[in-house]
Amino acid sequence: MSRGQRNDNGTDQRLLPLLGLVAVSAGLATVLSLLAAPTPPRSVNDLVMVLALILTITVSASVKAPVRIRSTTHAITWNETAIVIGVAVAPTSWVVLCTGVSLIISSRIHRSPLVKAIFNISKNMLVAAAAGTTLALIHWEWSSTGLDQMIVPVALAYAVAALVDEIVAMPVIALATRRKILRQFTANWDLRLVGYAVRFVVALLTLILLRADVRLLVAVPPLALSLHLAYSTRVRSRAERQAWQRLAHTTDALNVVDINAVLHTAVAQAANLFSADEVEVELQADQRTVRGNNETITYDGFGTQPSFINGSVIPMEMKGYDGSAVGMLRLRFHGPVKLSEREQYTLRTFASALCTAVRNASAYAELNRVAEEHAHAAAHDALTGLANRRHLLDRGAEQLGQRRSEGVIALLLIDLNHFKEVNDTLGHAAGDRVLIQVAERLRTAVQGDDLVARLGGDEFAVLFHGLPAPAVAAHRAESLLTALHEPIELDGMRISVEASGGIAVAPSTGGMTELLRRADVAMYQAKRAGRRISTYAPARDTADLGRLALGGDLPRAVADHEFTVNFQPIVDLGSGEVVAAEALARWRHPARGTIDPLRFLETVERSGLLPAFAEAVLDQSLIAAQSWREAGFDLPVAVNVSPRSLLDARFPGAVLARLRAHDLPPDRLVLELTETLTLSQLEVVDQVLGQLRDAGIRLALDDFGTGYSSLSMLSRIPVHELKIDRAFVTAMETSAEATAVIRSTVDLGRSLNLVVVAEGVESEPQRMALWELGCSAGQGHLFARPMPAARLLAALHQGAGGRPGTLAPALHDEGAVVRLSPGRRSGPRRVERLPHLPA
Repeated sequence: MSRGQRNDNGTDQRLLPLLGLVAVSAGLATVLSLLAAPTPPRSVNDLVMVLALILTITVSASVKAPVRIRSTTHAITWNETAIVIGVAVAPTSWVVLCTGVSLIISSRIHRSPLVKAIFNISKNMLVAAAAGTTLALIHWEWSSTGLDQMIVPVALAYAVAALVDEIVAMPVIALATRRKILRQFTANWDLRLVGYAVRFVVALLTLILLRADVRLLVAVPPLALSLHLAYSTRVRSRAERQAWQRLAHTTDALNVVDINAVLHTAVAQAANLFSADEVEVELQADQRTVRGNNETITYDGFGTQPSFINGSVIPMEMKGYDGSAVGMLRLRFHGPVKLSEREQYTLRTFASALCTAVRNASAYAELNRVAEEHAHAAAHDALTGLANRRHLLDRGAEQLGQRRSEGVIALLLIDLNHFKEVNDTLGHAAGDRVLIQVAERLRTAVQGDDLVARLGGDEFAVLFHGLPAPAVAAHRAESLLTALHEPIELDGMRISVEASGGIAVAPSTGGMTELLRRADVAMYQAKRAGRRISTYAPARDTADLGRLALGGDLPRAVADHEFTVNFQPIVDLGSGEVVAAEALARWRHPARGTIDPLRFLETVERSGLLPAFAEAVLDQSLIAAQSWREAGFDLPVAVNVSPRSLLDARFPGAVLARLRAHDLPPDRLVLELTETLTLSQLEVVDQVLGQLRDAGIRLALDDFGTGYSSLSMLSRIPVHELKIDRAFVTAMETSAEATAVIRSTVDLGRSLNLVVVAEGVESEPQRMALWELGCSAGQGHLFARPMPAARLLAALHQGAGGRPGTLAPALHDEGAVVRLSPGRRSGPRRVERLPHLPA
């Protein structure tokens, strides 16, 4: 509450007009009573009567049940009882004047504030005037009224006195407590009515005793005192019960999870609960202060600001049940205030409840913050802060669902050209800085609700939303790529960033998966054509016309388990024994028949269904390996891994979970990696591969020798096996160069203690040549074509030449001595049976 709302005595200025009206009315009533009955005291008995009236009213004003309202203590007194007795036995003018004198004396004795004293004097003089006027109108005469005629007039006078007291006092109390006047009248009406009834009985009994025998008046004080004590006890009991009810209501109101609502509610509720002029809550953690009353918050900020309330301050530390404090609660009053024992206990209880509410709200806010951080991290790229693939797919799916009313939706896929050179030359830290600046430029250049995302590596995407026409997408894409054209400053060097972009407009079917695929096709078209931007055209989409037309069937194929796995055995070249099997996925399309992986694998990798596809293939492979093991053939199974799977940090956990589900040791699984896996330069891939190897899973590098950096790849990837590409095996009979590659690969494997497997073995001469070069195992049509797991098991049982577990006769009889070529080993050796692939 501001300073201007109170005068120097601490009185609410809204009360002043009402107090003035009461005072003027009392003065007018006094004048009228004097004019109506100008009878001054003429005898000693009259003077005794006046003195008795003054003493009685003074005593009755001192017998009170106190009620504190803010810094002022109001009281329920016996004034109207003494006044009604007075107007019954003496002239009204005497009683009015004696009432004024008595209350002046009482206010001086109790040192009441001036405004409060004036109000009490004026109110009670009005009560005296009203009660006396009532008796005068019914022609009351004390000396001639019998006992049987006394009850009705006295009751009528008392009722008028009580009504005037209520009419004058209740509006003032309502304004002081900021409650509605009608609510103030109805509050505790039953208790007030009982009090009036009790005091009326005392007044009537006193008058009866005065008429019967003055000496009997000695019984009145004990009776009045007993009734007063009983009534005061009932008033205090009701007040305490209501106080506890208000405390319960107040603490319930604090059960909210928003810290602002907790603090603002606490201020308003505490102002009502303790009748405080101002309540202040100060939090220690962030130095926040909230201050106000039950009507408004006057200050909410950090730091300190002086209060305009000058008077009593009652502080209470906000402590929890563990004894630790979170802040301070302060009650401020304009005047001096001393809380009762019950109020002090209530204040401690409220402060403790507020402490708990603040802690709960703070904990909820912290949980909310953490949840928001996690949600943001799950939907955004950690390096650049852009949306990630998941966020892009979710936003795109949402916009595609409402595109009828939102305009055209298009996707721009951006790939940085020669970004690998930055990483290789300047290091990954410099590459990250380039990616961050590229992301910032794209974020700054987009318009409106366009979403920029980083899909991984140096690949970005921009989702255009609400375009008026498809052609606008190309215009916006050109602006974005132009923003990347300006060189980037990096450690004193200026690096030019070149990028290729592919644009696709949302198709009518296929959703975000198809939109992303089309943008990818357009982007690679731009790269192949040497253009900066290419727009997707169905006529140039060979994938759409051929194998990638299957993209729309992928969700159904995964759901209906259309993907199956065949197995091609890997054979010990010397003994002909099967030492492992490679899993090869097949798609049994209901309309197109069996589809080779070369026709659909790229589509799967570009779709969002790669994890589900990989899990289906892995499950079938592990089921087959378990069935072979139970039949006595403990063969490892080799499964190809997509490079995109290695970008998922959850991949190792998923693989180990499937192994546990099928009760297979980790070393019975071989994961084959493509030698063109340039993604191995990413830290997440290194971590994934390291986790797989540490878990005991074997790794093989497939198609070794066909890429650009075989040796560097081998130094980074912790593999157990090398697989020679079938192209070298096919050409070895006619090409010395192919033979040299195989020989060097075998020598490399021997020096690194790696198993070397040759792919595409089609003839016995190839088998013999590979064995003589030192290659330990091979696979190809010479031994078996890919077949279902059950058929392979049957072939293992049958064996070659009646030898279970073999698919080809041994090159030499056991125990034979042969002369080997110098390239394999100098001097003759005894040919021994080769073991299984080492675990």
